[in-house]
Amino acid sequence: MPPRPKFTALDDPLYDYLAAHRTPPDDEVVRELREETGRLGREAVMQIAPDQATLLRILVSAISARRAVEVGTFTGFSALAIARGLAPGGRLLCFDVSEEWTAIARRYWAKAGVADRIELHIGDAADALRALPADPPLDFAFIDADKKGYAVYWDEIVRRLRPGGLVAVDNVLWEGEVVRPDVHGEDVEAIRAFNEKVLADGRVESVMLAVADGLTLGRKLP
Repeated sequence: MPPRPKFTALDDPLYDYLAAHRTPPDDEVVRELREETGRLGREAVMQIAPDQATLLRILVSAISARRAVEVGTFTGFSALAIARGLAPGGRLLCFDVSEEWTAIARRYWAKAGVADRIELHIGDAADALRALPADPPLDFAFIDADKKGYAVYWDEIVRRLRPGGLVAVDNVLWEGEVVRPDVHGEDVEAIRAFNEKVLADGRVESVMLAVADGLTLGRKLP
């Protein structure tokens, strides 16, 4: 008989404990950005969690990433984390469709002193990714945008990723609805299909982590 799966279910006190034991602690720029985003109302849920931001920064730094891409920038918290983890001379290319939300991002990137590391493009991310040259390859990518576009973004990024490069994808659990057969809708069906696509993709090795709303990590194979 196989051993029982090992995991610890999170309640609010345990999550608060987990969140309190991460480094680096949020600085004033991050606190102000999160507070301003929170005032947007229900749209604020699109901002990544603080522990995700720390994880992204660690991953980017661990692989000494110099060339990174983000699809879905919102108010810029994830981009700020990625930019802070880049190796000297590194650049982050961000794609989003909202001038309004990314205007907030631009202000905080400037406050944090990382604006010179970030290039923002407003418009269709799929077309922009297709236009990217294969060389130099990407070191790191983060996908957190429209769920129906995930499969396209994944393919365009993975083919441009260097061997050993990483791609991270948010919201792969869709608040647990991916395993509820009675729940349907365009977004959850797109996430289900995407998760199976990643699992079958022989170009990468991947793992799905129970971080925030689920985070898939893929590493490009040689």
